[in-house]
Amino acid sequence: MRVAVIGGGPGGLYAAALLKRLDPTREVTVWERNAPEDTFGFGVVLSDETLGGIEHADPEVYRALQQEFVRWDDIDIVHRGRTLTSGGHGFAALGRRRLLSVLHRRCRDLGIALRFRTEAPPAAELARTHDLVIAADGVHSATRTAHADAFGPALTTHRCRYIWLAADFALDAFRFEIAETAHGVVQLHAYPYAGPSPGHLSADGPAAGRLLPDGASTVIVEMREEVWRAAGLDRADERESAEWCAKTFADGLGGRPLRSNNSSWTAFRTVVNDRWSHGNTVLLGDAAHTAHFSIGSGTKLAVEDALALAACLQEQPGIDAALAAYEAERRPVVASTQRAAHASLAWFEELATYIDQPPRQFAFNLLTRSRRVTHDNLRLRDSGFVAAVEDEAGTPDGTPPMFTPFRLGGLTLRNRVVVSPMDMYSATDGVPGDFHLVHLGARALGGAGLVMTEMVCVSEQGRITPGCAGLWTEAQADAWRRVTDFVHAQAPGTAIGLQLGHAGRKGSTKLMWEGIDEPLDDGNWPLVAASPLPYKPGSQRPQELSADGLGEIRRQFGDAARRAARGGFDLLELHCAHGYLLSGFLSPLTNHRTDAYGGSLSRRLRFPLEVFDTVREAWPDDRPITVRISATDWADGGTTAEDAVAIAAAFAAHGADAIDVSTGQVVADERPDFGRSYQTPFADRIRNTLGIPVIAVGAISSWDDVNSLVLAGRTDLCALARPHLYDPHWTLHAAADQGYQGPGAPWPLPYQAGSRTPPTGRTDAPKPRLTLR
Repeated sequence: MRVAVIGGGPGGLYAAALLKRLDPTREVTVWERNAPEDTFGFGVVLSDETLGGIEHADPEVYRALQQEFVRWDDIDIVHRGRTLTSGGHGFAALGRRRLLSVLHRRCRDLGIALRFRTEAPPAAELARTHDLVIAADGVHSATRTAHADAFGPALTTHRCRYIWLAADFALDAFRFEIAETAHGVVQLHAYPYAGPSPGHLSADGPAAGRLLPDGASTVIVEMREEVWRAAGLDRADERESAEWCAKTFADGLGGRPLRSNNSSWTAFRTVVNDRWSHGNTVLLGDAAHTAHFSIGSGTKLAVEDALALAACLQEQPGIDAALAAYEAERRPVVASTQRAAHASLAWFEELATYIDQPPRQFAFNLLTRSRRVTHDNLRLRDSGFVAAVEDEAGTPDGTPPMFTPFRLGGLTLRNRVVVSPMDMYSATDGVPGDFHLVHLGARALGGAGLVMTEMVCVSEQGRITPGCAGLWTEAQADAWRRVTDFVHAQAPGTAIGLQLGHAGRKGSTKLMWEGIDEPLDDGNWPLVAASPLPYKPGSQRPQELSADGLGEIRRQFGDAARRAARGGFDLLELHCAHGYLLSGFLSPLTNHRTDAYGGSLSRRLRFPLEVFDTVREAWPDDRPITVRISATDWADGGTTAEDAVAIAAAFAAHGADAIDVSTGQVVADERPDFGRSYQTPFADRIRNTLGIPVIAVGAISSWDDVNSLVLAGRTDLCALARPHLYDPHWTLHAAADQGYQGPGAPWPLPYQAGSRTPPTGRTDAPKPRLTLR
């Protein structure tokens, strides 16, 4: 087999070494346009997991690297003159030049041809003369660009500028430092990569006391584009940039200079490809995918790509099967890493919204920004640090953050868990029946602080499906009273809320399990909307609401709110999300009106705010009202995160007690960025920009997520849907799993015997003492 590797970075070199080591008959050539000693950047970080893979695949490379590593456990977070330290994290780093030197030596020992200062022939040309072409040519991959039609790349440029620099001394911890300059917020990311592994020094001493002579540290300085321009750094040369950064962080650097290495300010680009191979050419490392440096995964991913590619070539019967297996194995891992990296990147882009948080909460928020470090595993790493964060937040001893009470208007919720509204499509003529009593009653008994109904429709015409529940008649109100009476009597302390809405253009459809969003085969009713736009091809075209129609809708919402109050609900939520009627007014993709209710955002807000005012007037003053919004349409030209902040501010100004922040479902051709807790950054931004309570939703599935989000100050309440379908007693089981027994999660008296996890099979069997070979 003849193998051509384009690019002599760590990923390309390691792939070459593994392929040759596994089969010495392979002819492997690496093309690198730079000289052997040239490198850009300074240190690289590798995880213990990656190092374990290297040790298993090539012990000789591992032993050589092991001699070079600097290891440390602490992370220092420096903000407003205060240093907070969290331990137990476990990092290993070395100089990029030393890493390349080890790999160069290994490649030469194995007989690999290294062609430095040589531009590689085009991949298409190499593909004709080689069995395999590995394109490890970086974020600016010429191979990817030349074959864009085959790989399907998508490149996203982000909003911060950053520069890689180095300091000629070793920090003794991974250091995050925040500087509030006259131009805006600037952040420093720094870690040691050369020098003896330092001992821990007290975080209470001066910052300079944490610097060790000799050694070296990577220093990355980052800031928003507008801050970078305001500081004049868009006009600064390399030397001036290094001096500006050293001056800005002079205290933390002990007044010492920073050096550069062809360093320049750049904006990070996220690279994603639809496909990683084209014929016998395959992308590896940054050519295939990038992950923001703030989670330190660039070199890690490239090395792990090399390991997987080499293994698949060894295991599979041919090149095509091997490349397919390589992509199938690596793509889910990379996607997960990119989601974490994007969460981290976005956190630093919005850093200015967090700087006024209490010191320990700010530090906890920073450490958990990517969602990979959570409340629970951070407590395992450094229980004292987490205890101090909880103490600062006023969390009682022995109480997980999710079980602290929260006051919403005149209502006090005993914990932070909300059973999210979930359409059940099980009503008859809009009347909730036994199913709703059992469904909502079971979840109320399950311990959540607040249980929400499905979207309850204000009119027969406003239903989504024939099975939707309503509140346009007194009979419906009486049926709802049966549910609220049960909750208040049998699950005292649990609040029950009603979500009020109108389907708009998404109405007159089949039950979800018969065909979601599909029009009824017969018995359709006419639809109304902000504009006469069908939801998707084949959907019914709605009629644009006239002035009289708008007035009738306002009346229907007011009447339904009065019935809800008489029905005994503790909280009311106005549904302005997911493409239903009020949401349709908010989004520019669904509101094409030219009257006073369309055009600018303030005009698009006009009718939803009129409805809100009507509902607020009809609803008792001492009971809270929340508003659910779609914070983004996940579609070009739709509602943006900035719009969402403005929408939330408008509802808060009109008296909303909290904003329930969801996303999407406004247009059928949306492209959501799914992932764990993927919608919470929108709630986070609204809460920390406006200082108003929020409810976060969206793939929050574990109690650890809830604890993390609440303690970090990203949300006040967490709404969970599917977990409560899987387990009606999710909240009580979360308390049992954490060993919590307290007022935040009391077990109903008939259920108290089940408040401990049932025993399982024996786990204390004697361990074997001898192993016979």
